Amino acid sequence: QVQLVESGGGLVRAGGSLRLSCAASGRIFSIKAMGWYRQAPGKQRELVARITSGGMTNYADSVKGRFAISRDNASAKITVYLQMNSLKLDDTAVYYCKAESIPLDYWGEGTQVTVSS
Repeated sequence: QVQLVESGGGLVRAGGSLRLSCAASGRIFSIKAMGWYRQAPGKQRELVARITSGGMTNYADSVKGRFAISRDNASAKITVYLQMNSLKLDDTAVYYCKAESIPLDYWGEGTQVTVSS
């Protein structure tokens, strides 16, 4: 099993920044990619950013140039960060961390990000 612990959400004004963290522990050797997804009220969950074990990244068009995903591999855990800059009202959502592993995917519990005007 893989355990995911998210942190870093909160309330921020438009134009501000936040950094989300997701720490993965357990069977981290089985993880092939990690990502951040978000779900706003009344909308489907969508990919925000993803990073593979090899370091390849991809982003939703809506966050390109504003968000950056990175990862830090330690001996017993993997931490993935999402640096969010120039936040907009539309970025308000619950942000979920996901670990893609073999044979299962794992999700974090989510962290709320609220952008105010």
